[in-house]
Amino acid sequence: MSRHARILLISDLHLEEARDDLTLAFLAWLDRAASQASALFILGDFFNVWIGDDDDRPLNARISTALRRHAEQGLQIFLMHGNRDFLLGQDFAARCGASLIEEPYVLTQDSQRFLLMHGDSLCTQDVDYMKFRSLVRNPLWQQDFLHKPLAARRAFADQARNQSQSMNSNKAADIMDVTLSEVASRLDAFGITTLIHGHTHRPQVHDFISETRHCQRIVLGDWGKSGWQVAIEHGKATLLQFTL
Repeated sequence: MSRHARILLISDLHLEEARDDLTLAFLAWLDRAASQASALFILGDFFNVWIGDDDDRPLNARISTALRRHAEQGLQIFLMHGNRDFLLGQDFAARCGASLIEEPYVLTQDSQRFLLMHGDSLCTQDVDYMKFRSLVRNPLWQQDFLHKPLAARRAFADQARNQSQSMNSNKAADIMDVTLSEVASRLDAFGITTLIHGHTHRPQVHDFISETRHCQRIVLGDWGKSGWQVAIEHGKATLLQFTL
């Protein structure tokens, strides 16, 4: 198979220092996958937390070094923000040899178009989260936060994560899933029939009708006991689960 015939997409790895097993699994997967693909899209929550490109934890350098090695060998790499790593910046992307892309992103292969998103902005029923998202995505808030000392940023991230886990435990499951009307609206706005996203940790292929068109929503799963990827070949997207 030509490496230029395949595009791979992943999301929600939630890499962190405490999960070295997950880091090792990703690096092994990357070595296998890179020789079979022309491009890799990482659709958010690559890291479990990101407090700025100046974070000096060894994990960050370990990942950027591995990605750059494959980028120099011809793999195109694209990074999208998630709700955990929305502060990923151009400096880190450059260290990876990657391009930082905004959502929604339109990917075209063999005349077929796919709309790529992380997915958290589709969860409009989760009003509390949407308010928080609006705050932390504000450029002024981000500028102020990134000027704080690393220790202060780490403390804030830990507090925010604990608070989020506490609040989510009391929410109905459907509130934290995507709003279907929002999905249809995004697809209709671009005239595209296939959406690929992560975030919800509910891997599945959903077929539905929007504006009399047959549409498809492909949801990537999070990495844990198994991994998930979408492979696009010859204009067709396939969701795949594999053992880590």
